[in-house]
Amino acid sequence: MSDDAAPPPSTGSPTGSPAGSGPEAPPASPPPSGQTSTSPQSQSRTEDPLRGSRTSGIWVAVVGLGLVLLLLVIFIAQNTQTVNVAFLGWEGTAPLSVTLLAAAVGGLFLAVAAGTLRILQLRRRVRRDKKA
Repeated sequence: MSDDAAPPPSTGSPTGSPAGSGPEAPPASPPPSGQTSTSPQSQSRTEDPLRGSRTSGIWVAVVGLGLVLLLLVIFIAQNTQTVNVAFLGWEGTAPLSVTLLAAAVGGLFLAVAAGTLRILQLRRRVRRDKKA
């Protein structure tokens, strides 16, 4: 058989190579007038239809918080023994789990207070810099 009798190269049409035989990109079409194909917004829509969203972020947060709640319930169920607690002159007895959870909530409150003060400080600085 001679070289000039070789079949033409495949163009991605159904009559070309069998399906799944290799990566075939569809022919590139020019973008409509007034639009460019390099805008980040159009790329994110066309490249990844399953990209993250606020809803998916909330779903992940709900699932994570549900797992934490489950772990807290297990923690409370396993630590029911009574312990003596003393704090600033106050003395009493309480279940170990309640005592530890109260300490964790107190630490969380301190962290939230410090973070809130820092955020307010940064917002004031940004407002002051915008006025100047």
